[in-house]
Formats: sequence, C-alpha cells, structure tokens
Amino acid sequence: MQKKHKSNGYALMVELQNYEQQGISIWLEGNPSDSASVMEAIRVREGISYMRDYVFRAGELCEVRFDKISKS
Repeated sequence: MQKKHKSNGYALMVELQNYEQQGISIWLEGNPSDSASVMEAIRVREGISYMRDYVFRAGELCEVRFDKISKS
C-alpha cells in the first residue's frame, strides 16, 4: 500500500515539473509556488486534501492551482 503512495507522489512530481518546464505556473493556496513546494505541502499535510484547478487562457493551460478543501 505504501509503495502505491510513493509511486503516485513521483508521478505528481514529474507532472508538475513538466508544467514548470512548459512555462505553466503552479499556485498553492492562492500564492505562486513550484513543484517542490506543492509536493512538500501534500506530503507533510497528509490529512488535508487539495483540489486542483486548471486555468486556461485563449484555450491554453496557463496555471495549475492547488487549494485546500475542507470537509464539512
């Protein structure tokens, strides 16, 4: 089970790094961020869920945003 979690984390890191290489900005909780910071937040805050939002302009992906979601 833990192996699956590690491989999912690796896949997300690669995905986010690819976005950065393409010039797509990454945001964490409303602030400009980077792949390493997003991964650290997700890893450290295991009990917190994040929602991804994809922002498009003129039909092209320009931002990926990660925001905490609360369970109500």
